[in-house]
Parts: sequence; C-alpha cells; structure tokens
Amino acid sequence: MRHNKKKGMKLGTDASHTKAMKKSLVGALLANDRIKTLESRAKAIRPDVDRVITWAKRGDLAARRMAIAKVGDKDLVAEVFDKAAQGMWAGRNGGYTRIMKLGRRKGDNAEVVIIELVNEPVASTSDATVTKVEESE
Repeated sequence: MRHNKKKGMKLGTDASHTKAMKKSLVGALLANDRIKTLESRAKAIRPDVDRVITWAKRGDLAARRMAIAKVGDKDLVAEVFDKAAQGMWAGRNGGYTRIMKLGRRKGDNAEVVIIELVNEPVASTSDATVTKVEESE
C-alpha cells in the first residue's frame, strides 16, 4: 500500500533515486568531512549524518549495523565509529554539521552550499558568560 509515502523531500527525482543520492552524499560527507552541493540536498542529508554520528557515539553492534545500512560502506562506518570512540564529538549533543552558503550557480540560479562536519569542541556556557563580562568592563 501507498499510505504516507509522500513524506520527506523528493529533490526533483523519484523515491529510489532520492534514496540512492542521499546515501551517496552521506558517504561522501563522512569520507571527506566537507562537500559542495545544493542547499536542498544539504538540508536533506543533515538529519541522516547526525543520526549516523549519534549511532557512532553509541558504539554498539546494533548501531553499527544501522549505520552500515544508512551509509552502505562498512569501512567508512568503521572509520566514523573509530573517530567517535576517540572522542571527536564527545562534548557535542547534536549539531554535527555546518552549512555555509556560497552563492547561486550561474546556469540555473540554484543555491550552492558547503556542508561540513564540525570538529571544534563545544564552548561551555560559563566560558561565554565570562567573556561577555570581560568585554563589557
């Protein structure tokens, strides 16, 4: 049956092509830490990348199998799980990606962006308040 199959972004293609394209983009982003793509595609893969990194932080076998199903590359998933085990995203609860706009493409005026993995540690709130107090004085 076709109930509730319209949910989600189609990205101008049929459902099977969209699924394959998202899997490919997620794999490319995790392999290269930064890719250049269209804004709608970057916004579509952002939840998938965050989900894979959350599974990597969990680190158990079931999470690894779900990540392999989402990414499609066992070796790449092993690298992401190793990075998470080393504490790359230890202090971060979500927000593992950053989207930066580059401008519009000349041919069809589509918004081109760079989506990248965030590697910097999270600034604690106490550090931010201390900085604000020092700046105001």
